[in-house]
Amino acid sequence: MTTIDLLGQDGLRLRADEFGDPTDPPVVLLHGGGQTRFAWGSTAQTLAARGWHAYRVDLRGHGESAWPDDGDYSLDAFAGDVLAIAAAMPEPPVMVGASLGGVASMAAIGESPTPVARALVLVDVAATMEPAGAQRIGEFMSTNLESGFGSLEEVADAVAAYNPHRPRPTDLSGLKKNVRQRDDGRWVWHWDPRFMAGTRGSRDETRGSLVGADRLIDAARNIKIPTLLVRGRMSDLLSEEGAQELLTLIPQAEFVDVEGAGHMVAGDRNDVFNDAITGFLDRLR
Repeated sequence: MTTIDLLGQDGLRLRADEFGDPTDPPVVLLHGGGQTRFAWGSTAQTLAARGWHAYRVDLRGHGESAWPDDGDYSLDAFAGDVLAIAAAMPEPPVMVGASLGGVASMAAIGESPTPVARALVLVDVAATMEPAGAQRIGEFMSTNLESGFGSLEEVADAVAAYNPHRPRPTDLSGLKKNVRQRDDGRWVWHWDPRFMAGTRGSRDETRGSLVGADRLIDAARNIKIPTLLVRGRMSDLLSEEGAQELLTLIPQAEFVDVEGAGHMVAGDRNDVFNDAITGFLDRLR
């Protein structure tokens, strides 16, 4: 593994890890909102072992990537980062996007007049998503947004309350990849608070710009490359109806429904998720 910096829209620095042989075809992993590049578990390593040059990237304002001076976390900004990353690759990459990373990839690929990617994998996200599920994610991400947490135990309690089906870890050191410790000793989420607050202080401004179903429906209709949709069967964000709608919008798309996984599919069932996407990518070769 090598840790590098990629450049997003307007040259914004995006931290990434790369795995595998640089002469192999590229695949880019883009996590969901509020996560970091470590959310993929062993996926990047698995892809590299199967002949792909894999990149896992921290989205703008997340993890170790830069925070934009203007606090721009609109869909246009995230999609612009996807376009910049893809343009820097030696050939069109496979884009693998979970949640926000998938929305950004869908918009970038479906709205670009020129080819952006070789293939697309969408992880528990589609053009139409369930409002109740989106609201629950927003409430979780807003938990202790300003005050932070007094300990990693408190962070683990918050994660367990959001993901009750996932076993609570006994070793809490892994949580340090998702939080950072302030000078006052409290732990806060490892992303720019403006991602939720919006550039003008309105909580709905940034979040609302990322869930425009009409825009995503139009983008999905224009996606002509091989596509795989991976849904967590227990997801409250992407319903069966939402998944079927996407398969109608992208007729060539394949579909995998992962049993025992919620919205965080790669984290909930990393082994099954890896099997699903490696099978799809093997067929591309």
